[in-house]
Order: sequence, then C-alpha cells, then structure tokens
Amino acid sequence: MLDKKIFKHSTQLRVRNYEVDWQGIVHNGNYLLYCEVGRVEYLRHIGAKVDLNSINSDSRVVLVRNEIDYLAPAMFDDLLIVSTRISFIKNSSFAMEGIVERASTGERIVENVAYHVWLDPKTNKSKPVPDDMRRLVQSFEGEHCSIEWPSVDV
Repeated sequence: MLDKKIFKHSTQLRVRNYEVDWQGIVHNGNYLLYCEVGRVEYLRHIGAKVDLNSINSDSRVVLVRNEIDYLAPAMFDDLLIVSTRISFIKNSSFAMEGIVERASTGERIVENVAYHVWLDPKTNKSKPVPDDMRRLVQSFEGEHCSIEWPSVDV
C-alpha cells in the first residue's frame, strides 16, 4: 500500500456521467485517465514544461508500464482526490505513483504506478533523463524520491 503521507501534490476531479456504466460505477479504464490527469497536473505544479510530445525537453517521454490496484468503486458525481508523486528517477526512466480517494470519506479507490522512459525522438532509443528534470523533482520531493545522477567521466 502506498504511503499517502509522502505525497505532496493532489488535484480534484468529479466523476462525470459518461465515465460510468449502467450501475453508476466508474468503468475500470477511466481510473487510468484519472491518474494521468494527476501526473500532468503534478508536472505542471513542479514547473515542468509539458506538451503533447515531451516534458521539459526536445525528447519524447513514453509510458512503458501502468500498474493499477482497484480497491473500491467510484460512483457517478463522486468528488475524487488524485494524489501524485515521482518515486524514483534512474538513468532513462522514472516512476510516478498515484492514489485516487473519495473526497467525502478519504476511502482509497485505486493505487497506480506508471513507469516512463525518456527517448531520443530521432532514434527511439532511450536516453538519460535531463538534469534539469532531476533538479525539479529533487527540489519538490526532497528525500522521498530516489534519484540516480549520471556519472561524469573525468
């Protein structure tokens, strides 16, 4: 279970009528969209430049793995809190964790871990996460994020 105490960013959203099935329960695929909203808002909050192709650079950032644990159903018109953090940055990859909770009760709805890789747009090969992105995350997350810095050959 993800530790909510170390999450420093959250955003709210409300479940809309077209996101639910005939029982009024959110369709399972929409939880991934809620977590994506949280990730984009997190990046904006820490000062990263986000566009359709990248984050803070001329490289591409792609989602390579998306894990989700469904814990309770969200219903039509629920106000949800989506909390997001970056838990680690390695050489060319990083992970973002998300928790979706019902605002009225704090009940945990889903937990998500999304793994991303930085790519060179010309070769589609992985490349190191830029140092400016590492600095932004380190400044915001502090000790709650494991950041590997590339070694410098001297």
